[in-house]
Amino acid sequence: MEKIGSDLYAALIVGERWKIYLEGLANTLLLSLIACLVGVLIGVTVALLKTAAAGKKSVGWRVIAGICEFYTTVIRGTPVIVQLLILYVLVFNSSFAACIAGFGINSGAYVSEIIRSGIASIDPGQMEAGRSLGLPQGKTMRLIILPQAVKNILPALFNEFIALIKETSVAGYIAGRDLTKMSDALRLRTYNSMPLFIAAAIYLALVVGLTAVQKRLERRLARSDRS
Repeated sequence: MEKIGSDLYAALIVGERWKIYLEGLANTLLLSLIACLVGVLIGVTVALLKTAAAGKKSVGWRVIAGICEFYTTVIRGTPVIVQLLILYVLVFNSSFAACIAGFGINSGAYVSEIIRSGIASIDPGQMEAGRSLGLPQGKTMRLIILPQAVKNILPALFNEFIALIKETSVAGYIAGRDLTKMSDALRLRTYNSMPLFIAAAIYLALVVGLTAVQKRLERRLARSDRS
């Protein structure tokens, strides 16, 4: 116990090292939030394009559908760390920009499938009803289909954000100053592994807290469906 206490003191108190964890946590949350927004924008765009292209026989729509399918297949089929390294080495000089792009593009591939499945879960008669009222397809999708689909997929999108927070732990491979990277740097300075246990505890607290929020959201949505 004495050793654990001294390791905790060295990892947290000496030189106000607790501030380093806060800096890493802030960077992790900022990176996750921005990358999630980028992923949602990409995901919505890809999902709408794939949905619009379904059943279309023109060459243009078939090309668009092929590009979207290629994107989701490649991104979901390759490790995120490899994608980050490619972006960092070949495209960006900034590790933060590479992380935003890498995690955003990676998340977008998964979000697009979530949104596409949400749209597919809506009764096709809803689209037909909108069109019968004289609404164009795009407006019917925006005003009738998407609001219902978003309600169905909100829990899954929230779960994707939780997964994204954990995925950012590999940002240190390209010099990203996230919570894991900062904790590992402290490990080298303190000569003990306590900083890594502290980082794990912070991640666990984040995930447990966000999961509780997600479950509460699911219960509220379920109540609104029954009412």
